[in-house]
Amino acid sequence: MKEKTQKNKDQSWKFIFKTLIMLFILSWILAGILPALFYESSEIGNIAVIPIKGVITSESGSTLGQSNVAATELIKLIKKADESPGIQAILFDINSPGGSAVASSNIAEAIKKVNKTTISVITEVGASGAYWAATATDKIFANKMSITGSIGVIGSYLEFANFLQNYNITYQRLTAGKYKDLGSPLKELEYDEKLILQSIMDKIHNYFIEDVALNRNLSKEKVEELANGLFYLGEDAKEYGLIDFIGSKEDAVTYIEKELNITAKLAEYKKEKTFIEILSQAISEKFFYVGKGISEGFLSKEKLQILT
Repeated sequence: MKEKTQKNKDQSWKFIFKTLIMLFILSWILAGILPALFYESSEIGNIAVIPIKGVITSESGSTLGQSNVAATELIKLIKKADESPGIQAILFDINSPGGSAVASSNIAEAIKKVNKTTISVITEVGASGAYWAATATDKIFANKMSITGSIGVIGSYLEFANFLQNYNITYQRLTAGKYKDLGSPLKELEYDEKLILQSIMDKIHNYFIEDVALNRNLSKEKVEELANGLFYLGEDAKEYGLIDFIGSKEDAVTYIEKELNITAKLAEYKKEKTFIEILSQAISEKFFYVGKGISEGFLSKEKLQILT
């Protein structure tokens, strides 16, 4: 009888302990979610700040864990800022390696339609499609060590034809149309197919060059010399005429204040996160710090100083 009573007590304590643990975890996660839910994005000001950070894509979604910026969402923010009567200028905060040619071109076109002062600032990287978008603004600022330019197009992919042959795997080609499987990684690229793909990339490259030349008021010949796919440090980009000023976000804001004779008040324009996105972020951040705390527990004081 005593053993049964003791067993019941043990089970009760286990239940209480598990409940407390669950409540602790739940409150911990909610502590990360609730501030985000009740946080009001700062959209009251006279200079709209729109970030272009991450890989540029046409639609929203993840890119193998990489952060990205969707052209559809970005264009909505651009239109919103342009239509807001209180906004006098739009500042694009850029840190992006580029991405989709179509998405980048669409962003550039949306910027060119804005009837207000537009300034872009390249903090670390403003390359390829991100640079394309930047050229559509009135002026470009960049850090002297930032990566800019990279006016080129890439369409490379892995080919597994020989790998399949080595493992006695056959690619059964069933197509209606000679070039329907053009660019398939499961077969070798024929010479005429390579010419077709190269021709397409050359056309896109030419669109890129023409737009940069038009937006930057440079001759097409000058841009063609620079459009070899190389990236340039901000300092060199200024010398080549690819940017206007060496400077930071603060410098760009000061420039806008002087040009428009206003006192700047920045308004952040960014896509509002859904509840699921907030929940996912809160959980990932909380458990990142759990892992960080555990790992640091195994490091000596000396090792921590080295890592710092």
